[in-house]
Amino acid sequence: MGMNKNTVLGWATLIMVIMGLILIGLGVYKYADVAGWGFSAVGVGFLANAWVFNALKGRV
Repeated sequence: MGMNKNTVLGWATLIMVIMGLILIGLGVYKYADVAGWGFSAVGVGFLANAWVFNALKGRV
């Protein structure tokens, strides 16, 4: 059984949510200086992209 478009978008959403949370965690806990703001901003961007991918499931 192969993966269809919705399955690929589901996996991409899951991976992007995990990476976004990891980046936000790195920005908060490991890099608490100026670099942490960048890590956290990129993590929020990953979560926004994951939200878009989740909204596209079933419409593609």
